Amino acid sequence: MQNVRSLLTRRCRHKLTQCKRSLSSLPINSSADDLQNQVLVQGKASSRIAILNRPSSLNALNTNIGARLHELYASWEDDPNIGFVVMKGSGRAFCAGGDIVALYHLINEGKIEESKDFFRTLYSFIYHLGTYLKPHVAILNGITMGGGAGVSIPGTFRLATGRTVFATPETQIGFHPDAGASFYLSHLPGHLGEYLGLTGEKLSGAEMISCGLATHYSHTETLPLIEEELGNLVTDDPSVIESSLEKYSDVAYPEKISALHRIEVLDKCFRHDTVEEIIDALEKEASATNDPWCNSTLKKLKEASPLSLKVSLRSIREGRFQTLDQCLAREYRMSLQGISKRISRDFSEGVRARVVDKDFAPKWDPPSLEKVSKDMVDQYLAPLSESEPDLELPTKQREAFS
Repeated sequence: MQNVRSLLTRRCRHKLTQCKRSLSSLPINSSADDLQNQVLVQGKASSRIAILNRPSSLNALNTNIGARLHELYASWEDDPNIGFVVMKGSGRAFCAGGDIVALYHLINEGKIEESKDFFRTLYSFIYHLGTYLKPHVAILNGITMGGGAGVSIPGTFRLATGRTVFATPETQIGFHPDAGASFYLSHLPGHLGEYLGLTGEKLSGAEMISCGLATHYSHTETLPLIEEELGNLVTDDPSVIESSLEKYSDVAYPEKISALHRIEVLDKCFRHDTVEEIIDALEKEASATNDPWCNSTLKKLKEASPLSLKVSLRSIREGRFQTLDQCLAREYRMSLQGISKRISRDFSEGVRARVVDKDFAPKWDPPSLEKVSKDMVDQYLAPLSESEPDLELPTKQREAFS
């Protein structure tokens, strides 16, 4: 196994080099020590803990963090003394997703190449995590959204707590669920993935364990015991780690108002081929039952970017028949289209309205679903031009040994 790990690391050196190069382009006036401190490391008996450490930004991901994680995980994967890896966040979040404010400013300053570096670096790490040779435990204690789900869900174990808040809210900012979301959302029961991806609705830790997004659940007060237990383990055996997590696991059930209690109605409405048909089905259901859930779901859909809704539905449906690497490659193309402003300026407008100016009145373009043509959606998912190469992932090397 050591020889395999060494070979794998050598073959991935070029990817790590690309990630490291991106550090110099990060638009942050920080010292080298500050950049290193954005990911803290704790060494345990047979494990390493990576701590996302931007608590004032809810541990939002930037290019530096993606590159640092990739570098650390590659070195740990090749170290025979390390049996497994843990990731957690500092403060009240695990990770609120990508640093969309920094991206917003980069785009408005015309620094598109630096924006591309962010997606390339983050998606490359997510793929590395999804094919990791060692067990991985993500402790999702707090806000876990967008890219935060991307750097945790592909791993072996996801521990949710009573403080966990999950969401993929990208349609509300004129984007699409990315960072591998089209893969894991499309594999949820029924059409729950379409519902979460289009509305950006939140799930609790109890709901995450109920639908399979989390593998374990425990009360927040129990976390110190869990971390102590994991820190004392000397193993690379997933079943041993799982037993330790189960030792402190608690039973949790979704609240009565949860969408998971309306899964039949949800499936009936979100099974349709188009966003227009989904909305029509919800309106009929709301009229027939006067269910508040239908009305709140409709409100979310009508607040979202019309282009993002159609693009996201198509992306999740395609993800159902694709592997993780295929989803990441497609999402990379989509993300570059989204930030390029060639089709629409919705991403910049969405971030401005909801995060920067906070007037919560985005002016979507196109402004309505009927004005979003099939050609626009096709272009959003189309292969990039020769001057914009696709995302390169070491699929043959990694999947041969994973």
